[in-house]
Order: sequence, then C-alpha cells, then structure tokens
Amino acid sequence: MVNTLQKSEFDEMRPGTKVPAKETILTPRFYTTDFDAVAKMDISVNEEELKAILEEFRTDYNRHHFVRRQEFAKSWDHIDGDTRRLFVEFLERSCTAEFSGFLLYKELGRKLKNRSPILAECFTLMARDEARHAGFLNKALSDFNLSLDLSFLTKSRSYTFFQPKFIFYATYLSEKIGYWRYITIFRHLEKHPEDRIYPIFNFFENWCQDENRHGDFFDAIMKATPNILNDWKARLWCRFFLLSVFATMYLNDIHRSDFYAAIGLDAREYDKYVIEKTNETTGRVFPVILDVENPEFYGRLETCVKNNEKLREIDASNSPSPVKFLRKLPAFVSNGVQFIKLYLMKPIRVDHIQGTVR
Repeated sequence: MVNTLQKSEFDEMRPGTKVPAKETILTPRFYTTDFDAVAKMDISVNEEELKAILEEFRTDYNRHHFVRRQEFAKSWDHIDGDTRRLFVEFLERSCTAEFSGFLLYKELGRKLKNRSPILAECFTLMARDEARHAGFLNKALSDFNLSLDLSFLTKSRSYTFFQPKFIFYATYLSEKIGYWRYITIFRHLEKHPEDRIYPIFNFFENWCQDENRHGDFFDAIMKATPNILNDWKARLWCRFFLLSVFATMYLNDIHRSDFYAAIGLDAREYDKYVIEKTNETTGRVFPVILDVENPEFYGRLETCVKNNEKLREIDASNSPSPVKFLRKLPAFVSNGVQFIKLYLMKPIRVDHIQGTVR
C-alpha cells in the first residue's frame, strides 16, 4: 500500500517507467553542434596537454567505482512524502543531465573519429563516463520503483544547436559546477553522516573527479583555440553563460530547498558557496568572471525566486489560460528585467598572462 501511494505521485508511461519531466527553461538541455567545425579545429598549440588528459581518460580511475553493493539492498520506503518526491526529482534531473552529456560526447566522438583522433577519443571516453553516471542514477531511481526510458528521451527531447565555442563555454561550466556541487555535498555528509539519507552520496567524491577531468578537457580545448576567448565578444558571451548557469541552479535549488534541508544543507548557503567556487575556477580560463560578492547579485536572484513562486501559484489556480497568461505577464517582465540588470553588472576582468584580476 505504501509503494502504491508513493508511485502515484508521478505520471508513468508504463508501470515503473516515469514520464519525463516537462521541458522548461530550467530543465537540462540536449545539445548538438557543428561537427565539421570541431573537426577542423587546430589544437596543435595545446596538443601536449590534451594528450596528457587523454591518458587520464584512458586510465579510467573510476572503472570499478560505480558498483551497487550491499548498502543499496534494502527498502527505501522510509524516505517518503515531499522528501521522496524531491529526491526522485533530483535523481531525474541529474540522470537527464548526464545522459545529455553522453549523447553529445558520443556523437562528437563518432563524427571526429577519422578527422581528429585525439579529440575523438577524448569525447568517446567522456561519453563512457557520462553513460556510467546516467546508468547509476537511473538504477538509483529503481530503488524508488521508477526509472527513465533513456531511449525515449533520445527521440523525444528537442535538441538545441550551439556553435562549438558556445558548446565549450556551456559544457566547461556544467562540468566544473558539477564538480563543486558534488564535492560540497560529499564533504558536508562526511562531517554529518547522520544526514546521508541514501548511499549514492558515498560515491560523490570519486564522481566529481570525473566532472573535474571533463572540465579540464574543455579548458584545454579553449586554450588551444584562444580566438574564442580573447576578444570583446568572448567577454560578453562568457558573462552570459556564467549568469545563465548560476541563475538556473539558484532558481532550481531554492525551489527545492526542502531536499537540501533533508540532507542537512541550507540551499541558499550551499548555492552561494558553489557559485563562488565555480566563478573562481572559471577565472583560470574565462576572460571575465561575475562579481558575485556584490549584494545586488543575489538580491536580483531573490526577486526572480519570488516571481517564480507567483508563477507557480497562478499555474495552480483555476483561472482560464488567457487570464493566467495576463496574470503571469508582470512576473515574466520582472524576471527579464532582473536578468538584464544582472548581465549589465560590471564583471571582473581576468588577466591570464599576469595572473591578476581587475
């Protein structure tokens, strides 16, 4: 009876297979790119670093890490109510994001195989890592009597086309912020094991090292093609991607703050720490970083949090669709204004040659 009630919270395509979360501006995206342009890239200026990273990928430090042992062999029905729902959503979002990376990297590896062997093998081995992560997360969902049909996701999701340099910006940030998210949770639970409500968190220390290596690979690619970092357009785009990634994470996590509370974390403090560390890390390669210590930064994000709460309240109301749209319009406009003002905040310029910021 308990399992039936818990499962009924989620729509299912068939028994045990969850209907994928609706695509929104805040959900993980699926990407494609100009494969020919990537194949034509000249990486010779940083080829030695890329070869060293390739050797690390070949070593496959985590090949024996993602093994479900006895600690998983129990019922998880005691995780119930909102905590269960939010945890399932966390697993689904994480699985979808990892699977998205797998599809992109796999296709890059396939398309570059005979044209850029070093890049092709790096992408293929990163796809291996992402597939391992996605499979592990999907298996975790089965402990809650659910799973994702990943083949259905492949065919049903819309794919966003980005030019290679935008793919590099986005995936670099995704991998690095993933590192800081996982390692921060791991370190917290290492100090507070009483908050470790499920064994998957035990895997986060090694897991985040995969994310870090992937991020280092994109760092090396961008350094190999400095033209995508060294002009005024790069500074504008780096600001955009930094803000997009940070804002998306913040709005998602604050909406699901009860999940973080369940593992003993304050969502706002957690996100601020992750944003600070990711912002600092990106300064090693990006020409600009955001001034996240400016109180205006989080003040405007909090306005967006309140706007999103209003939007959800309107969605839950019984008003006709046209009325809902009109009621939502002020919140949409306000969110747009906040994002524009956040984008226009003076960034911090990074001088990689002299190792200084200004």
